[in-house]
Amino acid sequence: MGMSVGGGSGEEGAVSPEMNTTPLIDVMLVLLVMLIITIPVQTHAVKLDMPMGNPPKQENPVEPEVVTIQVDFDGTVLWNGRALSGRAELEQEIRTAAAKNPQPEVHLWSNKLVKYKSVATVLTSAQRLGLTKISLIGGEQFLD
Repeated sequence: MGMSVGGGSGEEGAVSPEMNTTPLIDVMLVLLVMLIITIPVQTHAVKLDMPMGNPPKQENPVEPEVVTIQVDFDGTVLWNGRALSGRAELEQEIRTAAAKNPQPEVHLWSNKLVKYKSVATVLTSAQRLGLTKISLIGGEQFLD
């Protein structure tokens, strides 16, 4: 039951020109809830190929060669202590290392002050050119 309050035209049975918005609000709320439920959750993921289980023991294991790549604070890349002139030389060294059998272990060390772009460039080049044994070392410098 509703009651009309306020001045009217004086007729008791007159239809009110105002629209009942309650059903419209209910429909809008249902649509909003459905929209929220159906939107997929946005996740940022980095694909990593992690080793599965323990590898079988080899009788005469050959110690792999260790290659140290250092990325200095200014973005300079050093391959086993030797400064590289640019990305082309880095990629040539990576191709050479990836072609060896067994593949060398790559230890990537980055300076605390280097921009992430420089380290990401080395990692993407190594992955794209086929290096599979990459270790990030020197994480203790970021503890403080």
